[in-house]
Amino acid sequence: MRQERDSLGMRDVPDEVYYGIQTLRAVENFPVTGRREPPELVRAYALVKEAAALANMELGVLDRPRGEAIVAAAAEVASGKLADQFPVDIFQAGAGTSFNMNMNEVIANRALEILGRRRGEYEFLGPNDHVNLSQSSNDTFPTASHLAVIGEADSLLVRLRELVFALERKGNDFRSLPKTGRTHLMDALPVTLGDEFDAYGAAIARATMRIRERRNGLLELPIGGTATGTGANSPRGYRDAVIHYLSRLTGLPLFSALDSLEALQSRSQMAAFSGALRELALELIRIANDLRLMGSGPTSGLDEILLPAVQPGSSIMPGKVNPVMAECLDMVAFQIIGNDAALSLAVQAGQLELNVMTPLMTHTILDSLGMLNRYLPAFTARCIDGIQANDLRLMSYVGMNPALATLLTSRIGYLRAARIAEESMEKRRPVRDLAIEKGILSEEEADALFDLEEISRNRYRKD
Repeated sequence: MRQERDSLGMRDVPDEVYYGIQTLRAVENFPVTGRREPPELVRAYALVKEAAALANMELGVLDRPRGEAIVAAAAEVASGKLADQFPVDIFQAGAGTSFNMNMNEVIANRALEILGRRRGEYEFLGPNDHVNLSQSSNDTFPTASHLAVIGEADSLLVRLRELVFALERKGNDFRSLPKTGRTHLMDALPVTLGDEFDAYGAAIARATMRIRERRNGLLELPIGGTATGTGANSPRGYRDAVIHYLSRLTGLPLFSALDSLEALQSRSQMAAFSGALRELALELIRIANDLRLMGSGPTSGLDEILLPAVQPGSSIMPGKVNPVMAECLDMVAFQIIGNDAALSLAVQAGQLELNVMTPLMTHTILDSLGMLNRYLPAFTARCIDGIQANDLRLMSYVGMNPALATLLTSRIGYLRAARIAEESMEKRRPVRDLAIEKGILSEEEADALFDLEEISRNRYRKD
């Protein structure tokens, strides 16, 4: 054991660990979920510490031997080394002070080793005085959060593009397959199955655009504001220097907060990004439920499409196959909406110069992004790519659709057309046949009026 001191007193810390006394206290204080901060946030925070050390050396407030050791240690952490040295729970002290100090201690002790010193020799190189120089938990934690979210968001944008392409491929495959449209879950004018899948792709593309826009908002960083946004305890020029080095390390076009006090008070950018994920989740739920409905049956449901069979559907009913991939997507999306609700409460909980709830916000967004990045490729490959159309069922439905009487209204008026629709349902006969039988249309006129492919061609879509 080695002894370390903080402002509350002395504690024994195991020799083999790189973290220190404040991390030890956090582990004892917050045994909440058993879940540690994710690798994405660990990496982002290490990059913040590396950039800060580079800026401090450039501005002459940190000597080169210590600064270069800190840079080297932070780079190791960012590369994934010492990953087991971050035991702080995702729910912790407000503003992320616990995790910031965990990061400071690990980097300090590794830097001491690099310099040939023993862990815990903080008088020579300390977590607060050197690794945390010109910084506060209040500006570094949200900065690291933005960087971690951007990285995961970029992965999500790729996954969403793949999903859009898959939906558009199905739209092309099914373009010539008319089907009964439904409004209020009741028969309506025909569309094509391809139209429906094209529209699904358009909806996901629109949600993707919103996520990209909100992701770009996170390029604005609060780093340099230190404790309350005033930049106290940082040298002149630090804000610009640390942004410069962070941009170089990440390859991102980062920039300083337009208002440094607002950047610590408000977490509106995190709320906006989470809101974009919620909007995506709502679309995914709608599409998943449509797929489940169109695939329902096979004898007592719609049975318009065949979803891929990826596992047996029942432990008691032989041969049953369920829409499990769509069901799982629903559950993922429900959780994302719950995450956004928790984040919304955290965003409004800020007081005066600081919102201390950033750890919860960061956790919820990274949790949502992680689920999407892991599951969407499986959903695309194991559900969307394998969907087949039930051509015979589609044609049988659309041929008997009483809503086709709508096409007669310009000739015979709404009320007479309604009576034909009622007769079609009552006698289970196609509207087309009744219109010919009653002398409303000739065979040739009926062929032209009820051309289902021509009906669907009137759809407007700006490519």
